[in-house]
Amino acid sequence: MKKWKRIANAAADDRGDVPGWVLITLMTAGLVAGLWAIAGPTLNDLFTSAIAGVTGG
Repeated sequence: MKKWKRIANAAADDRGDVPGWVLITLMTAGLVAGLWAIAGPTLNDLFTSAIAGVTGG
């Protein structure tokens, strides 16, 4: 019976694990950086043309 208790305690001990919110944050940052690298120039052109249309320039 002590063997199962030791196994259960080892499974419950998660001090070495990376918390889920850290992984989610890193994956989100990676996705944003990837999308920004792909769509950055297009978004910049879109913003520039929108500002020019509003200001009459």
